[in-house]
Amino acid sequence: MSEVSYSTQTKTVEFPQYTWSLMRWSFVIGLIPVLALIIALAINSFYLLQYVHVLCGGTWTGFDLFMGLVMTRIMRNLDITARVEVAKRLTPTTFFIMPSLASVTIAAGIYVAQKMGIFDLNSPWIIAAGIVVLILSGQGFGVFMPNGLRIFIELSKPKPNVEKIAKLNMQNIRLAGSQAFFQVVLILIMAHLAVLGPY
Repeated sequence: MSEVSYSTQTKTVEFPQYTWSLMRWSFVIGLIPVLALIIALAINSFYLLQYVHVLCGGTWTGFDLFMGLVMTRIMRNLDITARVEVAKRLTPTTFFIMPSLASVTIAAGIYVAQKMGIFDLNSPWIIAAGIVVLILSGQGFGVFMPNGLRIFIELSKPKPNVEKIAKLNMQNIRLAGSQAFFQVVLILIMAHLAVLGPY
């Protein structure tokens, strides 16, 4: 028997038990990039620091590209019930992982630039990278995470507003696509810094 029951008239949704399991999994996986960065800094390994930066950045960008290019198309063709089902699984799964990948990628990138001697705040390329990072951080911590919290709050209500849940989840998926664009721009800036330096 399904864990979730729907009522066409009242549009009620029971808060699924698997949400907490997915959130615990997200928290544990989200700790891995943070611990890897701490280890790289503790042992002063530039190789490991670069590895953490590239792996986390690539995973973050790849996820956002998938969400923006694939998930938006899939979600458009789902009815409201199916969209809510996706939101109930996607939101807790990504709640800790995505902020972890973003934070570690940015922090590790700054350390890498410092160790390479190209972290010059007068450089237009470093300034451009900083602006993109601020945009990404604002989107992630100012919109993505609050929307996730709103979805959880709505799901915990006796009679959640399923239209609101679907709308917030769709906003996050579209936002991921926007972040992918800025991440591609950031990779372009990083490639210039790595090859040609800060000027």
